[in-house]
Amino acid sequence: MLNGIIVIDKDKGMTSADVVYHLRKALHIKKIGHAGTLDPEVTGVLPIAIGQATKLIELMHTRPKAYTGSGLFGYATDSYDTDGKTLKENKLDHPFTKDEIQSAMHTFEGKIVQVPPIYSAVKVNGKRLYEYAREGIEVERPKREVEVRKYELINEPKFDPQTGYQKFDFDIECSKGTYVRSLVNDLGEKLNQPAVMTYLRRTASSGFDLSQAVKLSEVENNPGEVEKLIQPIDAFFKDYETIDLNQGQWLKVQNGATISLKTHAKKVALRYNNRVKAIYRNAGNYYRPELMLLKNE
Repeated sequence: MLNGIIVIDKDKGMTSADVVYHLRKALHIKKIGHAGTLDPEVTGVLPIAIGQATKLIELMHTRPKAYTGSGLFGYATDSYDTDGKTLKENKLDHPFTKDEIQSAMHTFEGKIVQVPPIYSAVKVNGKRLYEYAREGIEVERPKREVEVRKYELINEPKFDPQTGYQKFDFDIECSKGTYVRSLVNDLGEKLNQPAVMTYLRRTASSGFDLSQAVKLSEVENNPGEVEKLIQPIDAFFKDYETIDLNQGQWLKVQNGATISLKTHAKKVALRYNNRVKAIYRNAGNYYRPELMLLKNE
């Protein structure tokens, strides 16, 4: 049975659920799930857990994400991207300088409170925000704390004097739950100028990046070669301290017993027969199980 993570470079126009559906069909495996939903118009890194790796999905969500994208000063929409209805329009007489844009971006770095777009999957009273939006029902959107590790302007901003629009490109590194569309909209508000996100591509997620990603079509066209494309479960724990268990320790771990280890790390990856079997966490004078992976394989 396949166990591991396939990093898909998702194409535009597909939902994350579409990718899972196509992989289940191509690989004839039901135990598949994705970590970190991508909107249909967003491309890039979508980690897909297969088999025992589905146990990692909650952990995968906690890892930071990275994006590259583009925005436009000149108008704003209700969805914060170009698919929405235009709410504000204010064409520029003269462009912002590179320093003005970058300085405004830096004010959003660190831990911030963010309001998600009305067209998003965030739930309020059991109903998703986009459902309220489609029905024309106003609802208070929940605020959430997120962390923006980097919000950097890249390339030279481009101003079109004929349209009054100014295009800018950016790189972002952020925590789970961060809406990049909101960061673009909020940047506009910071500069007293409506702004909208025009393009977004995720470059890294769950500890994986585009260098490890493959197109969905590559898997569908060569399902028999999927083992060459899959990342082993161990790859997810490459930043953990790894401890190789002897047979006696492994027998205890198999039964979920606490064990003593010669380390002070908060969490450790326990390996037997060259494969990570469990994640244990520090509980004072001993370590206890946090996540059991491959019991007898």
